[in-house]
Amino acid sequence: MSLRYRAVRGMRDLASEAAAELRRVEDQCIAAARAFGYEEIRLPLVESTDLFSRGIGEATDIVAKEMYVFDDRRGNSLALRPEGTAGCVRACIQQGLLHNRTQRLWYAGPMFRYERPQQGRYRQFDQFGAEIFGVGGPEADAELIQMVAAIWDGLGLRDAVRLEINALGSSASRAAYGEALVAYLAPYEDELDGDSRQRLRLNPLRILDSKVESTRRILEEAPNLADYLDASERAQFDTLRELLDSLGLLYRVNRRLVRGFDYYTHAVVEWVAEGIGSQDAVCAGGRYDGLIELFGGRPTPAAGFALGIDRVALLLREVADASAEASAACSAGALSYSAADVHVVMQDRKYMPAAMAAAQALRVRVPGLRVRMDAGGGGLSAQFRRADRSGACWAMIVGEDEIAQNRVSLKWLRANRPQVTASMDEVAAAIRESQAQD
Repeated sequence: MSLRYRAVRGMRDLASEAAAELRRVEDQCIAAARAFGYEEIRLPLVESTDLFSRGIGEATDIVAKEMYVFDDRRGNSLALRPEGTAGCVRACIQQGLLHNRTQRLWYAGPMFRYERPQQGRYRQFDQFGAEIFGVGGPEADAELIQMVAAIWDGLGLRDAVRLEINALGSSASRAAYGEALVAYLAPYEDELDGDSRQRLRLNPLRILDSKVESTRRILEEAPNLADYLDASERAQFDTLRELLDSLGLLYRVNRRLVRGFDYYTHAVVEWVAEGIGSQDAVCAGGRYDGLIELFGGRPTPAAGFALGIDRVALLLREVADASAEASAACSAGALSYSAADVHVVMQDRKYMPAAMAAAQALRVRVPGLRVRMDAGGGGLSAQFRRADRSGACWAMIVGEDEIAQNRVSLKWLRANRPQVTASMDEVAAAIRESQAQD
């Protein structure tokens, strides 16, 4: 039978293991943000189209080609958000969050861009973002980089990514460099790829990011952006590098790194990974000191980053070591997927009330433990098969003898350990001890 309805191209249904992978990445991002003292802000999915065209830049690919734009019933032009920074800045100005104080904020959720779907690139995708407002020194940039490094550490991905940084300077420095770049490239215009020819007059710095080999060869002798920075801008970038060195964070200065949004100034960063397709950037950001004023707020220094949750989940799958997964299968942060930690089985369905009470008692004693009740019927053998398929580390058994003794039985499903019958407190302690060892 043919399906009448399908997901829109570039949009995906994510269930079970796929959803759990994204949740794991998002949870690690949130944990890192909280550890650094950042607070959550929730933003709308829909904003005024002008917010993005003015903030990101009308000549950028995102605004010119990729936004989902529509008119509401009153004729107002609205857009599904393609990124989070513009909306976050708008919210901070509207809510008065930037008056005489610094703000450290994080957000997460879906973004939308009409791109050609491929591995690691979807038309609806999830991002995690963090922004810091009111700190003008490079210590803010370093803090954001340090936070992302903590996310990689928490996911076991530090060795799978590399950090690239560059200095764009002020808007004036960028403009001066843009003129020099156009003057250099003009004689080669017919040899540039199509996108670069279009960018030559609209957004020439974006040509530096071209992946077309013929264009990259032309750029080898192009003017160097670093030569157009003034002394204070060079000093700010040098200080950032010194901070990263002191923190032991490895990086590479990439003089072609410019990012795709017009609002970036001074330091820009990008974390890249191999093995996930042509879209190798998994996290990027930088400083955007002029954006708040552009939107009508008071001049306020700001910096931030956005991390592609879908791409990081893909990277996790690519680099996960099977033996490491097996050895960590019952740890709280395991890479391997499981629907539950404990699967509760019953000797007979008449013991369901006692089993449900025991399951809740275990959840209370071990916060965060995922305890799932068996719901398929049948005898113990069938229930144990379902327990095994769930990926659970333990089966908790409730039967006539256990109820008579006010105890439960605990069976290890992933380790060669004897089954025990014990009080609920003792069972909870055994699980916590096992988790600590893993």
